[in-house]
Amino acid sequence: MAPDPRSSGLPTQEQVIAVLDGEFARAGYEIEDVVIDGSTRPPRITVIADADGGVSLDAIADLSRTASELLDRLDPDTGHGADAEYVLEVTSRGVERPLVAEKHFRRAQGRKVEVSLADGSQVTGRLGETSGGLVRLIVREGNRPTLSVRELPLDGITKAVVQVEFSAPNSRELELAGQPRKEGVE
Repeated sequence: MAPDPRSSGLPTQEQVIAVLDGEFARAGYEIEDVVIDGSTRPPRITVIADADGGVSLDAIADLSRTASELLDRLDPDTGHGADAEYVLEVTSRGVERPLVAEKHFRRAQGRKVEVSLADGSQVTGRLGETSGGLVRLIVREGNRPTLSVRELPLDGITKAVVQVEFSAPNSRELELAGQPRKEGVE
């Protein structure tokens, strides 16, 4: 069992969210999760942020500065705040985290994903629009260059993970996924 963050002078997950949520929201970001690990030395507070369109490295830097300033202002009389030593990390969800909520699918629109379905099958394609409990997935038909759009119910997806791509996607795939055409992409 992990040590209680309060015993190390750290704020609780609820306190971190309460302090940061308003500023993150004003900047256009959502706090996806807060993980407090008091078992490491120094202890670590990790704030995971997300937004439609993703989170850039510049945004991570800005959110980190904001989070640091706000957490340092916590009331020292409570034992939570400037007197506590910890490492603060603000990060994005990352591509390795499975897509589990409709907002995750929406935010990954245009990305290549591997999807496991409730019937045991797997399909790989590019995420299109997500709404009303349905995900549009742009898939290749066999080894041919023909593309089709499959509509998948979210509740029929058991696992979905974004795939790392090393080459630019086909412009037709992006068009079908509802993404703007990029210059120089075939």
